[in-house]
Amino acid sequence: MSRLTGKIALVTGGASRPGIGAAIGERLAEEGATVILSDIDFDGAAETASLIRSEGGTAEAVRHDVSSEQDWSDVMAALLSKHGRLDILVNNAGILDVAGITSDTALDGLRRQVDVNLVGSFIGTQQAVKAMRQGGGGSIINLSSVAGLVGFRGSAAYTASKGAVKMFSKSVALETAADNIRVNTVHPGIIRTNMQSAGAEDNADNYEAIAAAIPIGRIGEPRDIANCVLFLASDESAYVTGAEFVVDGGYTAQ
Repeated sequence: MSRLTGKIALVTGGASRPGIGAAIGERLAEEGATVILSDIDFDGAAETASLIRSEGGTAEAVRHDVSSEQDWSDVMAALLSKHGRLDILVNNAGILDVAGITSDTALDGLRRQVDVNLVGSFIGTQQAVKAMRQGGGGSIINLSSVAGLVGFRGSAAYTASKGAVKMFSKSVALETAADNIRVNTVHPGIIRTNMQSAGAEDNADNYEAIAAAIPIGRIGEPRDIANCVLFLASDESAYVTGAEFVVDGGYTAQ
């Protein structure tokens, strides 16, 4: 039997390919989960879902602005009406704006990243906890970043949003442990995705320097993150909650 047979999983930010959300959706489906991919780019999410189905998995797509509380309510209501429960939530949707040094960063830029990266994960976690309590438990995996662990010049707004994801996840883990709900964070390093590539174009010197300094000797692939998420989504991590998993090729160990 596959590791996630019969499980219902919602993965946000599943449109972009190559992308972490799409890779997570593919990996969970490979292990038997029914995957709902959400994204503000519905067509992209639908293409990812179609690819998963073509490979024998079960997947569907839904349009979803994660910064909208109403969208979250609508997505969860539809999911629970159709599938009856939620076992796994992966809050992956995020944006990266390399806005320059803090003194030059407009508040609108800060708010945009906080709304998507932090508020989106916060609302999603709230909604998932309610559903999982009714269903007897589940696993919530919130995607943070190595930028939620260490500082990066020129990315204060992004690091603030991602650091907050780590800390609120720890608090929720304590609040929900007795309900058999586990909450953990995954912190990707430099991963070969469309979003990272866009950031690299804006900050090429930093990107090249970081990529060259990765101890394991390569830039990460989306599937590297997906494999970690799979572990946290499965019963193999039944004794793991409130933890952060750094998947960065050793970069932050230096």
